[in-house]
Amino acid sequence: MSAATRWLDSALIDAVAARAQDSPRLRMNHNFHPADDHPAHRLLNAIEPGSYVRPHRHLDPLKDETILCVRGRLGCILFADDGTVQHTRVMAPDSDCFGIDIGHGQFHSLVALEPGSVMFEAKAGPYRPLTAAELAPWAPVDGEEAQRWLAWMTGLFAR
Repeated sequence: MSAATRWLDSALIDAVAARAQDSPRLRMNHNFHPADDHPAHRLLNAIEPGSYVRPHRHLDPLKDETILCVRGRLGCILFADDGTVQHTRVMAPDSDCFGIDIGHGQFHSLVALEPGSVMFEAKAGPYRPLTAAELAPWAPVDGEEAQRWLAWMTGLFAR
């Protein structure tokens, strides 16, 4: 096997999930692409309950984003430009919905519904931080208000 060939197995998912649990943001990436300027970004993203992903969108027409849930349960929320919830869906590897392909320009967020949740993400590189126009102006940045927002988003998936 070449140096760039890797098995994607339970040990790798366990390791990235453990790093997320120890992270202050309760999230951790494991990148398969070699650098931020690479044209194709492929990564595992472990996310724990309590991690706030501010609703955002990618405006670049090349930045459609594919997300596949490989472990746990994730709640995906799609928002209209004014912050109205358009769609919600639970994604899990053993369910009827295991992922989403998000078109550029669509506001979205994810919440972890189980500890140890891990997704695979793919989108075009290079990495660029989100711009002000890509961050939802109606969603809080962080802090106490963001925690209330996270609780509300998670509550959209109450069984």
